[in-house]
Amino acid sequence: MNRIGSATLRWAAVAAGWLGAASSALAASPAAGPLRVHPTNPRYFTDGSGRAVYLTGAHTWNSLVDIGPSDPPPKFDFDAYLDFLQRHNHNFIRLWTWESTSWNTKANRGRAIHTAAPHPWARTGPGKAPDGKAKFDLDKFNDEYFRRLRTRVEAAGRRGIYVSVMLFEGWAMQFSIGAWEGHPFHRAGNVNGLDGDVNKDGKGLEVHTLTSQAVLRRQEAYVRKVIDTVNGLDNVLYEITNENHPPSTKWQYHIINFIHRVEKSKPKRHPVGMTFQYRGGSNKTLFDSPAEWVSPNHQGGWRDNPPAGDGRKVVLTDTDHLWGIGGDRAWVWKSFARGHNPIFMDPYDGKVLQRGPSKKWDPIRRSLGHTLRYARRMNLAAMAPRGKLASTGYCLARPAKRDAEYLVYLPKGGSVTVDVSAAAGELAVEWFDPAKGKAARAKAVRGGAKRTFKPPFPGEAVLYLDGRTGR
Repeated sequence: MNRIGSATLRWAAVAAGWLGAASSALAASPAAGPLRVHPTNPRYFTDGSGRAVYLTGAHTWNSLVDIGPSDPPPKFDFDAYLDFLQRHNHNFIRLWTWESTSWNTKANRGRAIHTAAPHPWARTGPGKAPDGKAKFDLDKFNDEYFRRLRTRVEAAGRRGIYVSVMLFEGWAMQFSIGAWEGHPFHRAGNVNGLDGDVNKDGKGLEVHTLTSQAVLRRQEAYVRKVIDTVNGLDNVLYEITNENHPPSTKWQYHIINFIHRVEKSKPKRHPVGMTFQYRGGSNKTLFDSPAEWVSPNHQGGWRDNPPAGDGRKVVLTDTDHLWGIGGDRAWVWKSFARGHNPIFMDPYDGKVLQRGPSKKWDPIRRSLGHTLRYARRMNLAAMAPRGKLASTGYCLARPAKRDAEYLVYLPKGGSVTVDVSAAAGELAVEWFDPAKGKAARAKAVRGGAKRTFKPPFPGEAVLYLDGRTGR
């Protein structure tokens, strides 16, 4: 056994190097090609370079559709948001849509009634919709919406940020008061005579099922327009809908397959995602789907003890489906060590659901960026969750004779025993303090046996062992 003490550490110099030179060397760059599931490590995507692309970031509700208590709603400063993401070293967002013209936040324990705009269809009239504005013409698209979509995906791409384009939104239709009355497919909201409330129960949830072929034709035309708008961009993913109801399963599968079919005739093809169905859905439905990536809910330990990624799908663990707004630093590192891609539902500036910006979420934001730095340093394509190699159970590793790597998370600090029997030669040792964001090197160890390590600081810790030559 080999114990590493704090006397061998060079904190200041190494921490400065890790956060300074290493960060600039690993700076984000535009995508090299559209993402596809990595052929040898399907826990991650790749851009065609052979490297694994790890996705992580903080997303917020009004990043595409303006949402706020005024009418028209306040304009979202997308450039400032991208600055925020870059400061935290993030490389992924969900670009939210909002189907209704309003958002009553009572179901979110709020008091505000927000206006949401723009929408995909032009508001031409004749006649007025329930919100007092011109009715939607479902045969005419709103150029402003699609121009904004293209511009914002392009802007994110220039900063090395991947964007999941959300096509539909299912939570509000179930829980936000007045959402159906403000939907373009409400019989009083459009000039085309389309009524998505097929069963006449006043909820309109059938628009997210295969009940009406007339509705489906409009939706497919809209999805095709989205694809036409962003297909040529490399930093695109798609998400069918946010937290739709369980009866939407066949409809979601249909839209996933529809995107795959349409993109076959296009220059580029992009991954499609399916997120947890709230309320009452099953994670099995996600893993059985034709989607390339999924976001499960908390069932099965995804909050506190995420199951190891098995490669059936690329998994984006999202606090939105685990807590709503929640999570902590430990959840980020546990998810990373188990082969997942963690993302955070971020209140951001606090203008949609919370009053004023909140610094309480900074530990999560910073931790997402820290995991991305490690992901870019490591040969992630060759690594897999191997919890049995570490006494804490959280280990992402490539246990090989040459070029071995181990990233181990210690949720409670203390000491950890790591089985490095497979590695030959020396392993560089680095400790990272997630609370302070500082890294430092310790004395190297040799492989070929089990080794015990103890961090030089109290509390949670990350241990990185690197046996690659020429590192």
